[in-house]
Amino acid sequence: QVQLVESGGGSVQAGGSLRLSCGAADFAFRYHCMGWFRQTPGKEREGVAGSMDDGRTFYADSVKGRFTISRDNAKNTLYLVMNSLKPEDTAMYYCAAAPFCTLTIGLGPALREYGDWGRGTQVTVSS
Repeated sequence: QVQLVESGGGSVQAGGSLRLSCGAADFAFRYHCMGWFRQTPGKEREGVAGSMDDGRTFYADSVKGRFTISRDNAKNTLYLVMNSLKPEDTAMYYCAAAPFCTLTIGLGPALREYGDWGRGTQVTVSS
C-alpha cells in the first residue's frame, strides 16, 4: 500500500515562499514518477510539477520559474519549493506517484497517469 504524506503548507503573503515535502513509504520511490498537484473548490485537480525517475522535471507554465520540484531518493521524499507566491496559487496541494508518466513541455503532470495520492496540505496566499 503506497503511503504519501504531505507537509509544509501554510499561510503566506503574496511574494513569499513555502517548501512542501512529501514523505513516501511502501513502494519503490526511486523508480516512480512523482508529481505535485493542486485543487481549489469546484475546480479540477491540476498538475503543477513532475519529477521523472531519470531526474527530468517538468512544470505547468503557470508556475515555471517560480516553483522547483526535487526529490531525495535516499530519504524517499519529494519537495516543492514555491517562490514568488501569488493569491491564485492558493489551493490544496497533493503529491502523487505513478509507475510511468509522460513529459509534455509546458504542462504539468497528467492527472490520469497518477493513481496513488496523499491527503494534501493547504497553501493560502493572501494579497
